[in-house]
Amino acid sequence: MMQFKTKTLKNIKLLTLLFFFGIIAANAQKVKIDGVAVVVGKNIVLDSDIDKFKEEVKLRSEGKIEISDCEMLEELMQQKLLAHHAVIDSVMVTKSQIDDRVNRSIGYFTQEYGSEEKMIKAYGFNSLTDMKEELGRVQKENLLIQGEQDKLTESIDITPEEVRVYFNGLKEKNELPEFPAEIELAQLVLRAEPTKEETERVIAKLNQIKNQVEKDGASFRLKAIINSTDPSVAKNGGNLGVITKETQFIKEFKEVAFSLDEGQISEPFKSIFGYHIILLHKIKGQGREVSHILMQPEISDDKLSETKAEVEKLRKEILENKITFEEAVKKYSEDDETKNNGGILMNPYSGETTWELTRMDPELYGRVNDLKKGEITEPFYDETRGGEKMYKVILMRDRTDTHTAELVNDYVKVQQLALAKKKEETIDKWSKEKISDTYIKLNSDFKKCTFKKDWKKENK
Repeated sequence: MMQFKTKTLKNIKLLTLLFFFGIIAANAQKVKIDGVAVVVGKNIVLDSDIDKFKEEVKLRSEGKIEISDCEMLEELMQQKLLAHHAVIDSVMVTKSQIDDRVNRSIGYFTQEYGSEEKMIKAYGFNSLTDMKEELGRVQKENLLIQGEQDKLTESIDITPEEVRVYFNGLKEKNELPEFPAEIELAQLVLRAEPTKEETERVIAKLNQIKNQVEKDGASFRLKAIINSTDPSVAKNGGNLGVITKETQFIKEFKEVAFSLDEGQISEPFKSIFGYHIILLHKIKGQGREVSHILMQPEISDDKLSETKAEVEKLRKEILENKITFEEAVKKYSEDDETKNNGGILMNPYSGETTWELTRMDPELYGRVNDLKKGEITEPFYDETRGGEKMYKVILMRDRTDTHTAELVNDYVKVQQLALAKKKEETIDKWSKEKISDTYIKLNSDFKKCTFKKDWKKENK
């Protein structure tokens, strides 16, 4: 990893992200606010923010980035300066942009912690509404910062000659970056589906439970405990509490829940998790208090063996060049997200097709680490959180080992670094000009710091 001293916009974006993680961490750790470090325009940086963000940098760089309190404060002041002038320059941030980021963040952390309840507890909020409100404030500021950066750098481009000069400059100073091992993967997926008879059995069972509750007065809660395959049912008897249209539940579930009247039980319906029935207990304002029973059709060992054999057959045909991997994916793969793009797996963290080998999920890393370019894994079993069972093979589409940057082979990456450096220099020049006409009040504890920019102008 390149040293922190040679900052690029990538570093700046990291710190923008840290505003999100740091503020949430403050809630999780119940940090006591201990004073204001600096005021930039109408924005503040707290004393406690500095340690918080330093720790984030240390964690996310795996200890490879060292930064002092003064350096961190200057980075945070830079962010606040951008946010302040974004408002002055009328950078537009829409509610839909904020909501999209908030919902994606909530979705990501819900998946990480396993449920909304656990996530809310982990981050120290009283409710999902409180957490969303705080996230909305943070993400609005992040969008303002990003918008101001984009506005300042939208016309900047870079020529091949500038890329060459940038690369040679790093080489002369012995500062060429080391690029980590990266891979590009593609998958072929065949699902093991339950038989028609088994699916009909599950639907009939749910209808039977529905009738027993509605007509015979049976306890929905007890029926859930006895029959539901929802892993949380032992604790809550199928009761999911109050959900809203913003709650991170699957679309099909919310559509059914909000179509019911109080006391009504839904017809059986399908989701990625299996088949459900829902009981609507009460309508509470914009929320619905609901319970559900989930049942998943069983898949026989014979069906699993048959699916594995089909994948093995396709793999053999690919290796014998009877069909290409891409053709097999398009014709046979049953994964909707990758079927039409040659099976290419997208990195959910970067949105790109490449993966840093050492930053992958350990299980996936174990399956592909020893593959060379063009090699395919043996068929292996996988299962979704919703209980869908499948067999897969994964192709190593491309692979580059850890290496020091080369101008020809890594031209695109070097070009991106050079462009980022040029944009950073533009923003630095803008910052130096804007500091002079922006209100800045620095706490006396930090007046001893040596900054790159004239943040202490008030003392002159």
